[in-house]
Amino acid sequence: MTGSRELEPSQVPFFPTIFFNNQFKAKPQWPTKDKNLIGKTAIVTGSNTGLGYEAAVQLLELKLSHLIVAVRSVEKGLQAATQMRAKYPDAKIDVWALDLCSYDSIQSFAEKADKELGRLDIVILNAGRARMEHHKVESTGHEESFQVNYLSTIFLLILLLPSLKFKRIAGHPAHVTIAGAALTLDAKFIHRNAVPLFASLDAPENFDRDDSYRVTKLLAQMFLWTLVDYVSADDVIINIADPAFVRGTSLARDLKGSLVFRTLFSLFGYIAGRSPRVGASCYIDAVVNKGKESHGCFLMSWESHPFPGLLYTDDGKTATQRVWEETMAEFEFSSARQKIESMKE
Repeated sequence: MTGSRELEPSQVPFFPTIFFNNQFKAKPQWPTKDKNLIGKTAIVTGSNTGLGYEAAVQLLELKLSHLIVAVRSVEKGLQAATQMRAKYPDAKIDVWALDLCSYDSIQSFAEKADKELGRLDIVILNAGRARMEHHKVESTGHEESFQVNYLSTIFLLILLLPSLKFKRIAGHPAHVTIAGAALTLDAKFIHRNAVPLFASLDAPENFDRDDSYRVTKLLAQMFLWTLVDYVSADDVIINIADPAFVRGTSLARDLKGSLVFRTLFSLFGYIAGRSPRVGASCYIDAVVNKGKESHGCFLMSWESHPFPGLLYTDDGKTATQRVWEETMAEFEFSSARQKIESMKE
């Protein structure tokens, strides 16, 4: 498998060719019968419902020993854990609070992982948000989709990196996959030259109900492009996996419009959407089947795919560097840069 950075950027229009092939023609790559996760510990964010719940179940099917259900609502997490425990009584299943709209909550979660976990082998950063209108997170001042899909997801990743490196099985790298989106291939990102960049993404007048979500996912790809120069695949394998369009998730729970529009959207999901089981298999493939060759990759259709063409251009590389620097500045209060630098040691 060739890394995404080394692949030639795709010249094929996203719609309809890539969408059709990804959604309907690609075949799942399920773990082989000899694969098991005995003795391993995994964290799955947003695992009380939808893709996160299904990913957690698939890990348990592979005999995962310890699962951390990371959720905003502990009550809902406990309900999900009860269902999991009934089917997988041999696994240890804990529910931990994690609010991705709160930096304090994220720091507390990472500190708990560092103090209480003897092992940490797998992290699936699945939790996401697709706002249909601009909504500011009061505690940070950022637009909510930008906050949850990019800033908070990356903040949690940075804080967990030392635990992933030092709490894995000796000689075996830990695995992290971030929920991605093929829609990044069609992102316009018209404000990419803005300085400062993040302020432009927070501005209500710049919010676009279609492109803003795509940009939040694109930012994660930009960050990963640089992060892999600091983190060795011998320590932690990090990739981004696209589950494609999946029916029955709550990602776009704020969808508004006429009854006809919402009915048509639901009907499209029923006809064209992948099942949650198939969608979640993309995450499982990324952390179980894929190895060091997937480090830094954007995985789509269960294979390494080029990043959006923008990232390979001079304009895109300038924006990628700006994303890195503004991300480091955002998390300066937590010594994020030092944590990343320490991964080289």
